[in-house]
Amino acid sequence: MPNAQPETLTLDRVASPLGEVLLVTDGEGAVRALDFADYEARMTRLLARHAPGAVVVEGRAPETVRRAVEAWFGGDLSALDGLTVRTGGTDFQRAVWAALRSIPAGETRSYGQLAAAIGSPRAVRAAGLANGQNPVAVIVPCHRVIGANGALTGYAGGLARKRWLLEHERRV
Repeated sequence: MPNAQPETLTLDRVASPLGEVLLVTDGEGAVRALDFADYEARMTRLLARHAPGAVVVEGRAPETVRRAVEAWFGGDLSALDGLTVRTGGTDFQRAVWAALRSIPAGETRSYGQLAAAIGSPRAVRAAGLANGQNPVAVIVPCHRVIGANGALTGYAGGLARKRWLLEHERRV
């Protein structure tokens, strides 16, 4: 039986108002990761978990994906809606990430509301952990989850970025 070739993923670097964004896509144009350049080590760890054995090469993402990311940062808050994301993760994590994509731009949910949205209202902490393991920031909008008291809490890209992302959505 021949050995399967490792999957090749493409890493593109896209300018944004929050600094350089790292955009990883697969051969079919699905987004596998999106993070900020100063969190590249975190993104690499998540990719190793979600796409074990994949080889990441520098290159250019498909133009439709690249333009969608640029358009979202430019104010078109629906630009990311049609993008395909492909991640690993458990069934629970994928359910949390799907629920995140259903939160409308400019709105927020608490971790408790997120857990309830996937039918596991007692799994608040687990929903929070899944939120933090999201490899596709912004497109899977983990920044829209806040504390039960309305406070901004944990964001892998930093609270200043979370604040900017939420204000950007509310401004537009």
